[in-house]
Amino acid sequence: MAIPGTEGAEPHFFAPWQVKAFALTVALHEAGLFAWTEWAEALSARIGGAPLPQRDTPEDHATRYYLDWLGALEDLLAAKGLAEADMIGDMALTWQRAARATPHGTPIVYETGQE
Repeated sequence: MAIPGTEGAEPHFFAPWQVKAFALTVALHEAGLFAWTEWAEALSARIGGAPLPQRDTPEDHATRYYLDWLGALEDLLAAKGLAEADMIGDMALTWQRAARATPHGTPIVYETGQE
């Protein structure tokens, strides 16, 4: 599936979580939960007109971009009543606990972080 306006462009990722954030957004769009124009508006609102620091590496820029990407996805899902901010926060904390409890190099199991 081609994302509107990106024909011929290759996405650039520096970390697996960035790929997952991108893929999740595309999957939710393909499932009909929001139009791509809605997504673009949410991302634009999150990023705003803030100038980029001049000394950022491409990896630093991508990290900041995909953190904004995730924030925009959270904003959009909350605005559409698909996920409440508290629920997203609770799930993020569970994921963080699971990540801390997982030995390096092994897959993270979400349920490990549940209290």
